[in-house]
Amino acid sequence: MGDFLIRVLVADDQALVRGSFRLLIDSEDDLTVVGEAADGRQAVALARTESPDVVLMDVRMPEMDGIAATQQIAGDTRVLILTTFDLDEYVYSALRAGASGFLLKDAPPDDLLKAIRVVASGETLLAPTVTTRLIAEFVRRPVQQTFHGLDTLTDREREVLILIAHGLSNAELSTQLQVSPGTVKTHIGRLLAKLRARDRAQLVIAAYEAGLVTPR
Repeated sequence: MGDFLIRVLVADDQALVRGSFRLLIDSEDDLTVVGEAADGRQAVALARTESPDVVLMDVRMPEMDGIAATQQIAGDTRVLILTTFDLDEYVYSALRAGASGFLLKDAPPDDLLKAIRVVASGETLLAPTVTTRLIAEFVRRPVQQTFHGLDTLTDREREVLILIAHGLSNAELSTQLQVSPGTVKTHIGRLLAKLRARDRAQLVIAAYEAGLVTPR
């Protein structure tokens, strides 16, 4: 990361969890915690005053939950949702709200640090366990077709969109399609523009809602 310092806001209603995350994050040379929020309202307020690069956002919080908070700040700040899938049923809603990634609360410390860096770099973090849960949501929900512009996509762009929905990273797309990383970024940029999608996560939604990818 060089001299670039990734600024992180931690939002969780449990003080012990926030403190643990702060100690872990601040132990890294390229990461720093710029604030702690005990509920969604505090998270929104701190996101606006501290301008973090990434917000670690718990889903279940008092005053305002993590989904509502994400809706208010995702346009300006990248949000990494913290979740426990045996309890939370909000993965789909969080993704639609603009979350850039998801992380299990019991993930190893190294995974948390990696997730922050991935999201801060502009990538979307969709782990296989998250994707499985997300796809399950699509099985239960009617097709919404909220993304327009699908009819303007080229065959190559549709191919890239499908591969993104399957969870391939930029490097994997480059290998699969036998094109340069720059070309991959160009395709993704065009997809974002044509579908008016905020980020890679919303491209996944667009692919499923359009029926280009179907749940197994």
